[in-house]
Amino acid sequence: MPRYKITIEYDGTPFVGWQRQSAGASIQGAIETAIEAFSGEAVGLRAAGRTDSGVHALGQVAHFDLQVPRDCFRIREAVNYHLKPAPIAVLDCVEAPADFDARFSATRRYYIYRILNRRARPALDRDRVWWVSVPLDFEQMHAAAQLLVGRHDFTTFRAAQCQAASPVKTLDRLDVERSGDEIVVRASARSFLHHQVRSMVGTLKHVGDGRWAVDDVGRALQAKDRAACGFVAPSSGLYLVKVDYSPDALRTG
Repeated sequence: MPRYKITIEYDGTPFVGWQRQSAGASIQGAIETAIEAFSGEAVGLRAAGRTDSGVHALGQVAHFDLQVPRDCFRIREAVNYHLKPAPIAVLDCVEAPADFDARFSATRRYYIYRILNRRARPALDRDRVWWVSVPLDFEQMHAAAQLLVGRHDFTTFRAAQCQAASPVKTLDRLDVERSGDEIVVRASARSFLHHQVRSMVGTLKHVGDGRWAVDDVGRALQAKDRAACGFVAPSSGLYLVKVDYSPDALRTG
C-alpha cells in the first residue's frame, strides 16, 4: 500500500480549521473528499499541524495511503481539479516510505505572523493580517521575544484545551521584523503548543504599544499561568510556512 506526502497551500478563512469536524467545512475534509472523487478510495489524512479556524498555510504537509498505486503528478492534478473552487492547492506530491508520518516525522515547523501596522484598514489583505492601527515599536517587541527563545515551560502561552502531554517546548527562533507598514513575527520549533504562537504575538503587541515593558514578558513566562498571557492574537495573521523532515524520513529506496 503506497504512502504519499503532499504539500498544501490554503486560505483558512472559510474553514473551521484543518481538522474534520461534525459541523462546518474543514481543509482535511475537502482534501479527503477530492482524493476519493478521483481514486474511489476513502482516505484519512494526517497533517503536520492541525491549524485552527482562519489560520493559513503556505507549506502544510500531510500524508495518506492508497490501495492502488498512482502517479504523483496525476494525484496532484486530480486533487486540485476536484478541490475547485475551494481556496486550497496541492503544491507537490511525492511517494513516501511506509513509516513516514507527516506529524511525528517532522523535525521543525516554521510559522510567520503578519501584522499590518498603519492607520488605514486593509483593503486587499483583509482576513490575512492582524490590523493594528496604533504605532508599534518592533525593536522592543523583538527584544522581548528573545526572552522566550530556548527551552521553557510555556504554560502561560498555552490554550486551556491544549492536548500536549507537556507544556515544555524548545523555541528555536522568535524574530520580529518590520518592512514598511508590515511587522512580521517569525517562529520556528520542532513543535508548538495549541495557540502558542498567537499567544506570544498578542503578548508582544502589548510591548509594542507600550502597555508592557520588555521584562514583563519574562515575568509572564515565569508565572506559568495562562492568566498571565497578555492577549491571544487573531488567527487571520498566522501562516504555517514550512515543515522540515530528515532525509532518512523521506528515503524510499
